[in-house]
Amino acid sequence: MPSSCSFSTKLERIAQLAKEAPDMSFTSLSHYLDIDLLKEAFRRTRKNGSPGVDGQTARAYELELESNLCNLLNRVKSGSYRAPCVRRVYIPKGNGKETRPIGIPTFEDKILQRGIAMILEAIYEQDFHDCSYGFRPGRSPHQMLETVRDQIMSIGGGYVIEVDMRKFFDTLDHQYLREILSHRVRDGVLTRLIGKWLNAGIFENGQVSFPEMGTPQGGVISPLLANVFLHEVVDKWFEEDVKPRLSNVGNLYRYADDIIIVLSSERDAHRLMAVLPKRLGKYGLSLHPDKTRVVHFVPKGKGNSFSLLGFTHYWDKSRRGYSVVKRKTDRKRFSAATQRMSKWCRENRAKTIPQQHKILSAKLRGHYSYYGITGNASGLSRFYHEVRRLWKKWLNRRSWRTSDSWDNFKRIIERFPLPRPIAIHSAYRRVANI
Repeated sequence: MPSSCSFSTKLERIAQLAKEAPDMSFTSLSHYLDIDLLKEAFRRTRKNGSPGVDGQTARAYELELESNLCNLLNRVKSGSYRAPCVRRVYIPKGNGKETRPIGIPTFEDKILQRGIAMILEAIYEQDFHDCSYGFRPGRSPHQMLETVRDQIMSIGGGYVIEVDMRKFFDTLDHQYLREILSHRVRDGVLTRLIGKWLNAGIFENGQVSFPEMGTPQGGVISPLLANVFLHEVVDKWFEEDVKPRLSNVGNLYRYADDIIIVLSSERDAHRLMAVLPKRLGKYGLSLHPDKTRVVHFVPKGKGNSFSLLGFTHYWDKSRRGYSVVKRKTDRKRFSAATQRMSKWCRENRAKTIPQQHKILSAKLRGHYSYYGITGNASGLSRFYHEVRRLWKKWLNRRSWRTSDSWDNFKRIIERFPLPRPIAIHSAYRRVANI
């Protein structure tokens, strides 16, 4: 493994230079890409992911790790490295009726992308604004949710703009991205690698296509490239150009391409809605006409709510009678989660009950770890009982015999209890720690 003073010291040096010279372009970065950095990149790369077009797994690559990484480094430095095609698969989106394309690079390509992302991250973390939360070290969607809630509560409600960009990852313009990257990075090795990844073919249904726009979701470096692009197009523009011109309080919050703007002035909201499409259109982006909207989000408003990161935000009364912003699992997300659970129970009903119990428990804990926030107890409880119902339904269909009664199923549950709902992200725990 790399020594403690190797890759970390080098990355700290890059970060320090980027912080001291915010307008400087880095022309020599490739020497930071060495065997120690690649070893750390290998360590950080997920080992249980699906293989790419070459079928190589992490375990197979690790058998000759030193040799493979040295060979990879030599090909990169000599310029002979070719970005392999990205295998495209589709995963359910929203309520499960739509799908989202995901690109799966080869395992070796994931390592190299991780290494380059580590170098670029050291630079751009000095530039990114606090309003950006997606795919950044030390930041999470729950931090953004809490910040948005606190902001709305502090101004007593106002106007919320839900910004939905139409197929952002599919329409990201390569030319604009290269121009934005060149403001900070002009090292030939790195820029050529990024160009190869942007132009890598997409393997689907036995055929290879070469899209002229977009960056595949699922690629290790794609979230960072998206953050760099949207930092320039949205974050920096809002903080430096829009915010000084607002008549009252206003803040933008972004998690990857999920953007929300909280404003206290109706005039500011309508003015911003008028210029936002022009700003995005300048860089080849467009707004979804049905999903982008202005919500008058105030305590006494009827039926006003908005969705953010899988949660519906709405006003309600606290136990003491105050108006507070509460969150519950978004209806579409809840429906999609239950459909996935039903599909899993149906496809795995032949497994033994202990096997099913183990995996179902892990899935429930995963659901609680994201949706388990203060105020969402009813949503968690509904999901818990829905999973119990689905489990019983598909256990009963393991044979043509008469279905078991609830009494029999209760005996199974007593022996193999499913984990109860819990608020992992408790506001009371957060306040206690302050």
